Amino acid sequence: MPELPDLYPRFATHTADTSAGRIFARVGGDGPPLLLLHGYPQTHAMWHRVAPDLAEHFTLVIADLPGYGASATPEPDDHHAPYDKRSMARGMVELMQTLGHERFCLSGHDRGGRVAYRLTLDHPAVVDRLATLDIMPTAEMWSAMDAKLALKTYHWMFLAQPAPLPEKLIANEPDLYLERTLASWTLAKDLSAFDPAALDHYRTSASQPARIRAFCEDYRAGATTDLAHDEADRAASRTIDCPMLALWGSGGFPGQTSGPLDVWRRWATKVDGRAIKSGHFLPEENPVETADALIAFFRA
Repeated sequence: MPELPDLYPRFATHTADTSAGRIFARVGGDGPPLLLLHGYPQTHAMWHRVAPDLAEHFTLVIADLPGYGASATPEPDDHHAPYDKRSMARGMVELMQTLGHERFCLSGHDRGGRVAYRLTLDHPAVVDRLATLDIMPTAEMWSAMDAKLALKTYHWMFLAQPAPLPEKLIANEPDLYLERTLASWTLAKDLSAFDPAALDHYRTSASQPARIRAFCEDYRAGATTDLAHDEADRAASRTIDCPMLALWGSGGFPGQTSGPLDVWRRWATKVDGRAIKSGHFLPEENPVETADALIAFFRA
């Protein structure tokens, strides 16, 4: 694998063996711990534009999800573990414990946001505050799938198809698929929001067959196991009880629904939120406003 640009030059590198495989993370900054989780089709590199400001207030743990970036690619089981969000969340709790953090704040974007809210539901004692970026709960997204949203989020259905169909199609032109995906989810509909060094990280990760498979397993879990976990929580009226901030892009996926904040208020007892002028990738498309919102929330 080629040597990739270092987007966190003053951060330490850590790995931890967890129940979800070996997890890679960059750690830096000063203050209370804040775990940052990326989404698809990216890596921990996506936080690089907001990390310097956040690191002035928090000790950042910026992890690669299982199967992504430099984390391991464990063999999936019949229920798509460890790529279901419950398994990923358990692995992230174990990572933080390895680093000496029994309690922490948490923010996740896209798939990382799904890991983050699942972690908060499953391990409420360890999370002080939760922020999600451009997501709604998985069960709510499936329920909201009308024709307009399904066309915009076609990858939910495509990546969840049985192996090896999506893996083989993506592996034929991985850079084309990655770049089209990234560009189409931005407000500008191009790659101008992304630092070339970050794109190097994304291309390298998204071109490896084992990681392409992991990405698909992530979405297969989303259509099955993750959906079942959400539905069970909804039926049991389980809620997120720590303070929560929901941010979404004005041109992102949740913004296409009837109301992201109204949805989250069915899942969390103390939630606030708003749109940020952005497409799906808030920390890269609008890093100043995103960092300011996160700092204000986590320092409150």
